Amino acid sequence: MIKQIVALLVISIAIILFMSYAQQGVQLLVTAHDWVSHLLTEIFSGGQAGNLARGLIALLSIPILVGLVPALIYWMVKRNWFPYFMQIVWIIWLVQAGALVVMYNATA
Repeated sequence: MIKQIVALLVISIAIILFMSYAQQGVQLLVTAHDWVSHLLTEIFSGGQAGNLARGLIALLSIPILVGLVPALIYWMVKRNWFPYFMQIVWIIWLVQAGALVVMYNATA
């Protein structure tokens, strides 16, 4: 419990100190999501089912791709599966989903 509190404090201080870089990272996630979504508009129809499929694939593809990068590097070095793959995917997904929700509320 103490380790988690200390980790939370250290990460919070790091985010405060490097806020502009964190903002650029979140903007990059949103931009990548928009790019994938735009590419998928050519594949899926404009109906409700097409929009749902496009949004789902766009929302899931970026965190999985970001999680695959360290997993593949780890696999090339150790020849074993990366143990924290799903944790990385969940963290990236939560940050991306949070940024998209905030952007959606700002434009709606």
